[in-house]
Amino acid sequence: MSAGVSRLSGLSLRVRLVAGFAATMLVVLTGAGSFVYWRVQFALDRELNSELADTSNRLASQVTPSGRLRDEAALLSGERYQVVDSDGRVMSGSPSGPAQPLLDPNEVRAAITEPVYRDIGEFLPGSSQALRAYATALDSAAPGQAAVLIVAAERKQRDEALRELLGQLLLAGLVTLLVTAVVGERLAKASLKPVERYRRQAAEITGGATGIRLDVPPGRDDEITRLGDTLNEMLQALDEALEHERRFVNDASHELRTPLTLIDTRVQLARRRERTVEQYKVVLDEIDTDISRLSRLADQLLDVGTLSQNSGTPEPADLAATVRAEVGRRRTLAPAGSPYSQTGSLQAITPDSTLVGVDSFRLEQLVGNLLDNAAVHGLPPVTVTVDEIGEIGRLVVSDAGAGMDELTLGSAPERFARSPEARRRPGSGLGLSLVYATVDAAGGELRLCFRGRHLSFVNPLPVDCHHSSDMTVTVLVAKPSTTRSPRLVVPPVAAG
Repeated sequence: MSAGVSRLSGLSLRVRLVAGFAATMLVVLTGAGSFVYWRVQFALDRELNSELADTSNRLASQVTPSGRLRDEAALLSGERYQVVDSDGRVMSGSPSGPAQPLLDPNEVRAAITEPVYRDIGEFLPGSSQALRAYATALDSAAPGQAAVLIVAAERKQRDEALRELLGQLLLAGLVTLLVTAVVGERLAKASLKPVERYRRQAAEITGGATGIRLDVPPGRDDEITRLGDTLNEMLQALDEALEHERRFVNDASHELRTPLTLIDTRVQLARRRERTVEQYKVVLDEIDTDISRLSRLADQLLDVGTLSQNSGTPEPADLAATVRAEVGRRRTLAPAGSPYSQTGSLQAITPDSTLVGVDSFRLEQLVGNLLDNAAVHGLPPVTVTVDEIGEIGRLVVSDAGAGMDELTLGSAPERFARSPEARRRPGSGLGLSLVYATVDAAGGELRLCFRGRHLSFVNPLPVDCHHSSDMTVTVLVAKPSTTRSPRLVVPPVAAG
């Protein structure tokens, strides 16, 4: 059994479908043919049995105890009969009937109790003396006297009709089975044709081809097309994941090369000559600073990678409270001489509460990056404003710095994007990338505006810009009840 199942499972799906379809049709045709054959056989047998019973009733009253018929005229032309005693010996019979007993002694004894039917001669392949015998008990039961009357009739017409019916049913069944097998094979081939096409295209993808999508027939909605759509969505997700990984590796290798080279250079310089303990401490301090910068850069790269893969619905957080906390923290911890150490250099204008669809950790990171960017690349006073426009929470950070030129403004959210002037300042160019990734994951919009130039990134929202010509960063995020699904790649467009 298991070997047969194993061999069957080794066949192609199309062959198995056709075999299963043909087997089912064979069972149905066999059942239907058997029922038709049984019904016709039953009708013919009932008619033949009725004739035998009529003949037996007519002749039984004519049989004498010696086995002879009182009136030979009661026997019609072509009728066959035998009268036997209780031991099965033939006492009399029709001239046209066989000389040997039609029933054996056991059947005769059974006929004394109840009527007995017996077919004589083979149905298949056929017999020249095909008869049906009917035996009934006579009134006389004394030994040596007539005990059983046997009448017989030819089955020739009945058997010919059944053999012809059987042949027609077999022929019709075979033709029907062949037609259904051919139709089933064509249907299976047509149904599985898209699957074979998917397989070939998947083989191309396995071979290294990129950007390929399965050719799903338009205008159809069945299991195969839904499978193709699902596989295309999976391929899209895999392509995005691969692109994300490739970008991460490229960015990491590009940006980590410089601090690693710098550390290696410091080590090589320290080895060139003997130094005092104090000089080695200075070198180690410099290396420690480089390692700290390298660690922060790696953390930022990981943050950008994590944010670009949005997962689930975030727990809403209070934007207004987050801004107040971050502004207060920077005012309190600002070292002497730093941009935020002077009174009035950083101020927040917020309502009591503004819930947005960003979790608290990412929201703190977003606000902190915008404040750090303003401190490093802008000039005080820095103003942070939070308000609500309908179902959208808005965060606006503006400073009095030199801003960005048109080219830098359009590429600022990209990873490691920095203007030539900004390269002399601290930072790695990942701050706005983190903001961009957070806003993208929340389905919001990021705007960069300076001196009348307004650029929108990610998901444009129906909110106009109303602010001064200072360098301004605006973040628009829908409130939790209306948070929109993020779109991964949207080029910058002019904001209203």
